[in-house]
Amino acid sequence: MSKRRRRYREFDYDYFPPAREAKGGIKAQTKRGAFAESWWAKRWIEVLESFQIGERLSRGRSYARRGQVLSIEIGKGRVEAKVQGSRVQPYFVEITVKALSDEEWKSLVEAFSRQPIFAAKLAAGEMPREIESVFDEMKLTLFPSRFKDLSTECSCPDWSNPCKHIAAVFYLLGEEFDRDPFLIFKMRGLSREEMLVQLSTGHQEPTEPEIEEPEEISVPPEPLPMDPDLFWKTEKPTEDFFGEVHIPTVPAGVVKQLGNFPFWRGEIRLMDAMEFFYKQASDMGLNAFLGEWEKE
Repeated sequence: MSKRRRRYREFDYDYFPPAREAKGGIKAQTKRGAFAESWWAKRWIEVLESFQIGERLSRGRSYARRGQVLSIEIGKGRVEAKVQGSRVQPYFVEITVKALSDEEWKSLVEAFSRQPIFAAKLAAGEMPREIESVFDEMKLTLFPSRFKDLSTECSCPDWSNPCKHIAAVFYLLGEEFDRDPFLIFKMRGLSREEMLVQLSTGHQEPTEPEIEEPEEISVPPEPLPMDPDLFWKTEKPTEDFFGEVHIPTVPAGVVKQLGNFPFWRGEIRLMDAMEFFYKQASDMGLNAFLGEWEKE
């Protein structure tokens, strides 16, 4: 981890002025308790908590929940963020992670493809717990270690590294890894799309699939009625024309399949808001279908 050498006045060590209010910042979805739910996101948070930066951890959690982090950009080997602190200009946070080489990733993905459960879980957006053993066998690490694979920088005047601004970004990254574990791979140098392509092709050049021409089925033309009245006449729909209509047992089911919105900025959790509106719309739709619509 890199160290910063700067000259500080005496009060810099003890005095922490309150942060300015940030508008439109990224707010943590968890209002209390742990930030991570999945095992892989918890491992990421463990990296932060291993730094033993004391009270700055709680301040970082507070910053993450208040929306002080204005932006986060995740790239290969690098995370860049802006955090609103006590000064007018936001602080710039940079987290650098050692990316694995193309050859290292090639060997890893080949090992993943030999275990079908790995490919199935990864395709479903889940990180297999046993995946770390594959990294260990190749003397690699999935998660960055304190001294070898990770460095952090912040433009704030705090002497501690990590500071509370870096801690806030760490916590929000943990929540984002819950939503999309492939972001961990991206930080180590391989994006989701690249990994899925390599898993599906096994590093072989994709070949063009043979397209079979559909068999033509000849249907005799149906004669049109000669009587114009019969031509425009429609049959009366049956009573069960629409089938069984009911309110879905799981509200906002389609939205839940898509998952949470990345780096949500709203006051209310996205899924909580969507569930409420879907329930309201379902009740109104069923009443309209049954002819029980009431005009105000």
